[in-house]
Amino acid sequence: MGGHGRRREDECTDSRCPSGDSSRYAGRVPELPDVTVYAESLAHRVVGHTIRALLVRSPFLVRTVDPPLDAVEGRQCLGVERLGKRIVLVMEQDLFLVIHLMIAGRLRWSDTEPGSANSRPAIHRTAGTRIEQARLVFDRSVLTLTEVGTKKRASLHLVRTRESLRSLHAGGVDVLTCTPVEFAASLTQENRTLKRALTDPRIFDGIGNAYSDEILHAARLSPFKQTRSLDHAAIDGLRSAGLEVLRGWTDRLRQDFGLLDAAGTRHPGRFPGPGEITAFRPDFAVHGKFGKPCPSCSAPIQRIVYAERECNYCPSCQTERRILADRSLSRLLRSDWPMTLDDLEGS
Repeated sequence: MGGHGRRREDECTDSRCPSGDSSRYAGRVPELPDVTVYAESLAHRVVGHTIRALLVRSPFLVRTVDPPLDAVEGRQCLGVERLGKRIVLVMEQDLFLVIHLMIAGRLRWSDTEPGSANSRPAIHRTAGTRIEQARLVFDRSVLTLTEVGTKKRASLHLVRTRESLRSLHAGGVDVLTCTPVEFAASLTQENRTLKRALTDPRIFDGIGNAYSDEILHAARLSPFKQTRSLDHAAIDGLRSAGLEVLRGWTDRLRQDFGLLDAAGTRHPGRFPGPGEITAFRPDFAVHGKFGKPCPSCSAPIQRIVYAERECNYCPSCQTERRILADRSLSRLLRSDWPMTLDDLEGS
């Protein structure tokens, strides 16, 4: 379902991507579990260390002018935080360096002793068209921001004061910390589809395309169901599913990168490589699993393709065996479009 179109310039070549459809998993924006792992990995490495130089390849990366970027040079990093899908380096003198990786940005860590702080950043190519965009030179290591393709969407903000930092936040509540009342109020502030509500940063903080699919599957809810049609039990179930999926995957990634052991003890671990922050995880239940059997009921996972995104779901677990209409293909196929799982299995 859904044409593949031409190969995107930032297409993923990860062998774990579904066969023949890797472009759907090309560099998606890291979501809450991924950003949390990035932030915790960084915290182990940069807190207490000083930025010797901040070197930027392209001025389009930088989205603020005051204070200037060189204001962080010679300043010590006091902490690393997550702000939605952004990574925040908390610096001395109430400065906050904010990194948004967007679709194709990734981070690379090197423990190699840095060279001259005044050297200009060379263009490093790793896989495909991945290009270095910025380099943070610390006293004993280097953090590099790379990005794939020609569409540069990653951003770097340097702001002064917590108030300015809060202005970068879209306003959505954090599922991991909000109360049941806050969750319900944010969910139902507008009558939206559940898929749209979960991925809207003004409603929920840090959830994107991949984990919204997993949350809706865990809650056994249709992505097209309207937020204000849910009763209290369904809202509570959605919140519980959100907690289960986000906490579960965050801990799984912590363990994968050695940040957390089986006893629950924290460790520095290893820094995630660019190809390890991906929208496709082999153990996902539905996201990226089009045509594969649902782990709960074995029905084939379906998808709705729209723009550069897709929504994956199980018709048996989530939509009462109905096949949701793909806008482009259902219009093309008309009466041949399967309306139910029974129609699909009988075709």
